[in-house]
Amino acid sequence: MTARVPGSKSITNRALLLAAAATGTTRLRAPLVSDDTLAFRTALTGLGVRITETGDAWEVTGTGRGPVSADAADDAPVWCADAGTAARFLPPFAATGKGRFVFDGTDQLRARPLRPLADALTALGAEVSTGPGGALPLTVTADGLTGGDITLDSSFSSQYLTGLLLSAPLMSAPLTVRARSLVSRPYIDMTLALMRHFGALTEEHGDGAITVRPGGYTAADLTIEPDASTASYFFAAAAVTGRRVTVPGLGTGSSQGDLGFVEVLRRTGAEVEVTASATTVTGRPDGRLTGGFEVDMGNISDTFMTLAAVAPLADGPVTVTGIGHARLKESDRIGAVARNLRALGIHTEEGPERITVHPGAPRPAEIACHRDHRIAMAFSVLGLRTGGITLDDPACVAKTFPGFHDELRRLFPGAATPQGI
Repeated sequence: MTARVPGSKSITNRALLLAAAATGTTRLRAPLVSDDTLAFRTALTGLGVRITETGDAWEVTGTGRGPVSADAADDAPVWCADAGTAARFLPPFAATGKGRFVFDGTDQLRARPLRPLADALTALGAEVSTGPGGALPLTVTADGLTGGDITLDSSFSSQYLTGLLLSAPLMSAPLTVRARSLVSRPYIDMTLALMRHFGALTEEHGDGAITVRPGGYTAADLTIEPDASTASYFFAAAAVTGRRVTVPGLGTGSSQGDLGFVEVLRRTGAEVEVTASATTVTGRPDGRLTGGFEVDMGNISDTFMTLAAVAPLADGPVTVTGIGHARLKESDRIGAVARNLRALGIHTEEGPERITVHPGAPRPAEIACHRDHRIAMAFSVLGLRTGGITLDDPACVAKTFPGFHDELRRLFPGAATPQGI
């Protein structure tokens, strides 16, 4: 079976900003169309970037510089909705421009920390103020950034570093960043690869520091590959149903670290094939999973919930470590997953940066999604093997894949699906 997985959110939103900052017009083919990417696109148009739709592509006419507010005397509001990437990528972009920009979002987004980014922008010469606890609303009074040499706390999220790197070519002097306690390193590799695609001059040092030189960006067309995080649900579904699922366009050349999830599935006994053009996962005929192992998923933490949700079906305990920063995502993902598994009658243990799931027979229960798309999608996969699972907010999947439930039903028509969808 071939899964129809939409474009990568991570690539789409990075490419949108790069295209907006570039000189010329960029054509982004097969972008993800979801709540988060539409929020990011709308925020950019509010900053003066022209974006039009042509068939299955978005054409972005770049400004070649940071944004300039229409009236420097008035605040320019930038609504980020639920999109963490908008709240973390767009303030540095605004800081390279001129004017006063006020970034805000939903209560869920206001709960996510921004202090490391605000402190970094202040150190680089911007005037920045935040809401309570160093979160949104965040106001940037901008008159360009000169670059410099800074150390950035990256223990909460790699997105702070990505935000600074993306806008560094618009600064007037080189920027060197030393990321302290960096999590999710593959996302930085993705960021740097995309920056180079648009002509940025980057250098990685032996001590882990990264230098980006000024010079701006040049428009460069790009085809967005399928989202590896989203693909994880369909790969896991193949493993637990004993079927075979292929995602074309997601192969050995992928820039997404989350494709590494298939190697975790390999440890559960699934057959995995990764070629230059596609990735295929085939489950054992009886859908049996091998457990009894521990795995560090710190670099692919967006997929740890996929594993944790199906771990009750394994023949031994499964422990995931290195995921403490997942407590600061759309929800406290470790706590939310543990509570939902316990509601299903599954013995689950958690620590500050780990979770252990024991084998068991899940009982019917309602899953508390916490408005978190990844919780809804992960437990929907478990629902293929377990009757009586209900999602309290099935529509939250629209954040990254509005058609998720329809695609799951199309691929697995004879399997159980969560009730109420």
